Amino acid sequence: MSKGIAIRLTGTLVLSAVLFLKGYPQDSSVPPVRIMFYNVENCFDTYDDTLTDDDEFTPGGVMRWNFTRYKKKINAIYKTITAAGGWEPPALIALCEIENRKVLEDLVIGTNLSKYGYSIIHEESPDLRGIDVCLIYRKDIIEIVKHKYWIPENTSITDFETRSVLYTKCAVRKDTLHIIVNHWPSKRGGVLSEENLRSELADMIRCRADSIASADTDGAKILIMGDFNCPPNSPVMKTLTGGTGSGVSLINLSESKPEWNGTYRYKGIWEMIDQVIVTLQLLDCKEGLFTGSDSFRVFQPDFLMRKDPRYPGVSPFSTYQGYRYQGGFSDHLPILIDLMIRPKDLKE
Repeated sequence: MSKGIAIRLTGTLVLSAVLFLKGYPQDSSVPPVRIMFYNVENCFDTYDDTLTDDDEFTPGGVMRWNFTRYKKKINAIYKTITAAGGWEPPALIALCEIENRKVLEDLVIGTNLSKYGYSIIHEESPDLRGIDVCLIYRKDIIEIVKHKYWIPENTSITDFETRSVLYTKCAVRKDTLHIIVNHWPSKRGGVLSEENLRSELADMIRCRADSIASADTDGAKILIMGDFNCPPNSPVMKTLTGGTGSGVSLINLSESKPEWNGTYRYKGIWEMIDQVIVTLQLLDCKEGLFTGSDSFRVFQPDFLMRKDPRYPGVSPFSTYQGYRYQGGFSDHLPILIDLMIRPKDLKE
């Protein structure tokens, strides 16, 4: 498959067709490695952190956040993760809008997820509200080689007041996978500085992806995911996936999905702001981990939805509607992608 054809992949190109045309069968005896990203909508504990602006989510705050609501929130995230896994929860779950490590420990130790032995990657971000990008992973499936949090090189940590980008190098099924997790600044309000920052983040990730790929002579398998707070066809996302002629080919699997099948609904209109981008090597490889355009999907079970009180149709069942507590799950829907395995003895 040529690079140009791969970049023009659409939702009509199904994985079975790719396998048939290429003649590279998969090992059906090995279960897929499921990866999940979920913006969990303001998952704060109930304690006041004097170093961040978390006052709203305290018992005395405007949201009237308390222990009962917090525990319900943790259980809601656990229920969503379990349901998204099918027979068992995903191998790796990237999360954003998590306040701190304690919240993650309450999730992976304080619920039935504890029997799957999840480990945590978390670091406090410079975000003023104290919400972080992090991930949990199953040690029986994934080995972490290294991880690092990135900010643009020309920005000092004291001036960077949003979420840093999480990079993780993993060993999965005897193959190497690079995962880059994002939660870019919101575009609400049209603040120019935030638009510029999204562009800086896109340039940084594009540059880092090219560097990772250039260091891997076999072709780097990179998976970039997160809440980008802009749609796949936006100029900043095109900057990320476009790159230069000599750079690594990045394909946005979210771009081929229909507009109504989004992850977030704003004023009655669905937006695909939670996205998955992969390198060509993950789509067109002869051995090891691989995926297909149809392996990406929005997880949209009925329990995560509710009738929209203002606009026709349904919306994600969020924890809050403005300042009104609803007791739902999140204002975003999770996204999933499955990675299959193609062993050396099964290739063409």
